[in-house]
Amino acid sequence: MDVKLPKLGEGAESGTVVGILVKAGDEIQAGQTIIELENEKAVAPIPAPAAGKVAQIFVKEGQSLSVGQRILALAGPGEAVAPAASAASPAVAPAPKTGAKPKAAAPAAESAEPAPAVAEPAAAADGFAEPGGKIAAAPSLRKMARELGIDLGRVRGSEAGGRIVMDDVRAYIQRLQQIAFAPVKPAPSPAAGAAAAPAPVEAIDFAQWGPVTRQPLSSLRKTISRRMLESWTTLPQVNQFDEADVSLLNELRAKYQGPYEAKGVRLTLTPLILKAVAAALKAHPVFNASVDDATSEIVLKQYVHLGLAVDTEAGLIVPVIRDVDQKSVLQLARDVQDLAERTRSRKVGAEEMRGGTFTISNQGGIGGGHFTPIINKPEVAILGLGRSVLKPVVRAGQIEPRLMMPLCVSYDHRLIDGGAAARFVVRLVAGLQDFPESELKI
Repeated sequence: MDVKLPKLGEGAESGTVVGILVKAGDEIQAGQTIIELENEKAVAPIPAPAAGKVAQIFVKEGQSLSVGQRILALAGPGEAVAPAASAASPAVAPAPKTGAKPKAAAPAAESAEPAPAVAEPAAAADGFAEPGGKIAAAPSLRKMARELGIDLGRVRGSEAGGRIVMDDVRAYIQRLQQIAFAPVKPAPSPAAGAAAAPAPVEAIDFAQWGPVTRQPLSSLRKTISRRMLESWTTLPQVNQFDEADVSLLNELRAKYQGPYEAKGVRLTLTPLILKAVAAALKAHPVFNASVDDATSEIVLKQYVHLGLAVDTEAGLIVPVIRDVDQKSVLQLARDVQDLAERTRSRKVGAEEMRGGTFTISNQGGIGGGHFTPIINKPEVAILGLGRSVLKPVVRAGQIEPRLMMPLCVSYDHRLIDGGAAARFVVRLVAGLQDFPESELKI
């Protein structure tokens, strides 16, 4: 049987192969991971649907793979496994030795008519093939095609060697119906077409000024680029800056570090910041909302799911911690530790990066001060935190050294005005500076 890429989830139709975990000749079990596929920002394991022996692998690392494309071929119990052939060239059966009894035809062959050795066609979902290629199909299928007036030369075969089967003919007919009954769109005027056409990109030969090295954009980097460009060009983003005195917060963290470590959890400032942000969002729910452009409505969410930007070698990934307002600091510390470790090793699932209501990007562990983060659309705000530094601060008429954390809130000006942003930041700063010690007790 051919193992094909299954549906990946809502809105996900393709991905990039980042790992092949089996090889030709391996015995595998149903549910065993055969490849790892990078889709959007997640790496998902693709399991085998059945047990068997790997007869041939049709993919390679770095290849883009769409739903329905073949991954590998499985041989059933007792079936011989042919030598592996590359995905770019067909497998050609060796000529039988003189006097040897010919082997029975494979189940896919519906007659004694041999399938011609043709180049494997590129996988496609529309059922069409380039005209002019050789046709590999059973006589019964050829007869049916003649009776129905179907040109098999236009049908893309999905079996080995480009062989056409009944499912391929069905896909071809369905595609013809879709084209026939699709609504006709009016042709744009020349002026409109000229305005919509993107400007041509000029290729630059950077090597004319010195040595260069080129490397392709990864799937993750392409996803980040697309999302950031969409957010920056579609949302009117405004930035609100401030500083928070986190001296007390840091003292509380140091005080409770021992008890938390006894529970197997490292206590950082992050879970405390999560609690303070959740409280501010409950007090100012518009920052926890989204704009539904399809219905021109404001969606006020009753849950608080916070995205936490994690810096990885592959790029920025934002897993989501759910129900932050309902969890203890201890549980949040566990969630942060677990998610950060799995995200850096690319073991976080796609569903764990969806459904966020507000995002936090903390660069404190790296350094730097204020920065302006880009909103993680469809959210309407994001918090950027810099490194805390000791500064001279006037308190009760006296100058004291205090640990000050720079922060910036970027917000969507379609929904949030400057006054609301200022009040939100004031509430957040107060929550960080006067964090209740009772929240840390185990």
